[in-house]
Amino acid sequence: MLEIKNISKKFGKHIIFQDVSLTLKEGELIHFYGPNGSGKSTLFKIITDITSPDKGQIKIEKGKRIGALIENPGFIENETILYNLKYLYSLSNTYDEKVEKHIEILCQSFHLDLYNQDKMKNYSVGMRQKVAIIQSIMENQDIILLDEPTRGLDEAGVEEFYKLIKEYNKEKDKIIVIASHESLKLPFDRKLVIKDYHIYD
Repeated sequence: MLEIKNISKKFGKHIIFQDVSLTLKEGELIHFYGPNGSGKSTLFKIITDITSPDKGQIKIEKGKRIGALIENPGFIENETILYNLKYLYSLSNTYDEKVEKHIEILCQSFHLDLYNQDKMKNYSVGMRQKVAIIQSIMENQDIILLDEPTRGLDEAGVEEFYKLIKEYNKEKDKIIVIASHESLKLPFDRKLVIKDYHIYD
């Protein structure tokens, strides 16, 4: 379970959230909908402890791991996709052949070659987005936060993304939250609107 309790946040005089509370439960596939600048990315940064709220707190069930794609993904630009994903995975897990096979399958689902020797700096926006989605789910994380995940994806890439999310959602032990400024063709359990400093069902 993930609980947002009385969160308030502003930057200077610009209010982002004002006394927002929300509970997200295991098995839920949730859509946060709001225009650019409404606070979607800020909320994800608060949940992942990148940014602190001015007031309130985030409560996450002990032991739950978060995978997140927030805004423009950052990589080690002069290294390969394999180097980047292996490095990120190894920060908190043991990397072995079984893990690499799992990551290779994820890459293949997005028509990416894990063993491509091109550097990340040469990847297109869409390819980088695919790698970012993979890193957010490759550790079988319990809470998955995806900020504008279809940005830069072509039609085939979007369809593969939909397929992947539907498969992960079948497990019913994860919280999957997708934030976007457009509608998405997914079987969401809840669609929440970010508007006027609040979140509405």
